[in-house]
Amino acid sequence: MHNAQIALVTGASRGVGKGIAIALGAAGMTVYLSGRSAASSSSRLRGQTLPGSLAETAVAVTRAGGQGIAVPCDHAEDEQVRALFARIEAEQGRLDLLVNNATFLHENLIDPGPFWEKPLQMVDILDVGLRSAYVASCHAAPLMLRGGRGLIAFVSSYGAGCYMHGPAYGAQKAGVDKFAADMAVDLEGSGVSTASLWLGPQRTERTAIAGSARADQYQAFLANAETPEFNGRVIHALLNDPKRESLSGQTLISAELALRYGISEAEGRQPPSYREMLGAPRQQHPARVI
Repeated sequence: MHNAQIALVTGASRGVGKGIAIALGAAGMTVYLSGRSAASSSSRLRGQTLPGSLAETAVAVTRAGGQGIAVPCDHAEDEQVRALFARIEAEQGRLDLLVNNATFLHENLIDPGPFWEKPLQMVDILDVGLRSAYVASCHAAPLMLRGGRGLIAFVSSYGAGCYMHGPAYGAQKAGVDKFAADMAVDLEGSGVSTASLWLGPQRTERTAIAGSARADQYQAFLANAETPEFNGRVIHALLNDPKRESLSGQTLISAELALRYGISEAEGRQPPSYREMLGAPRQQHPARVI
């Protein structure tokens, strides 16, 4: 395993982060896993405790063929994030992939109604989700630059371009898309790339509960939903794409990247792109004001 690529997936206790990490493990990677649920979960949705922990994910990554390393970390605390990257540097000396997935999702996120009638804590997604991705990227970039290659990936959504779950959610997703675009300018020519990925509906513990509560709205979407492991395979393919740098800074639709790399779900199903229904990623203007 000493020649394995090194990854960090933030927010990997469950859901999208867990599935991405398992897929990276299946590709033989050493995967550091961060999140608050070290050995058990305290996260709840609709009165139910969401299953999953870093310890469980680490075991699953290792069973898949990689090496899972769980590191409890609250991404709202900058010092804990600094310590996380210091550990990776001390143990590995490099980092090949950062998947910025950690985010705060309030349990009222998909409730109907305007933003001013929802809890003010909805805006915390701009702390853990947007700011936290910036902080993690600031620590990851020097490690990657030392090795002359790497990928900083942001987990995003069609909600960056259309109304989805309200303004706080949309701002966070649009924000990470812009992070990818502008960080790519600073990293240009270094061998380190960035990308923001619009994922489709996901099959996770959270969406299973949410889908049952809002079956009228989510049943059709979830029928064609992606698994997080599918997106992990897409991210791994992007990391190892010889032409990766030509895509740096772009916001990419994961389902469309999957076609480029010949990736499908385990049963051969090809998740659709929602470009026509929900919109296309924004094209950034080429002007640069230094």
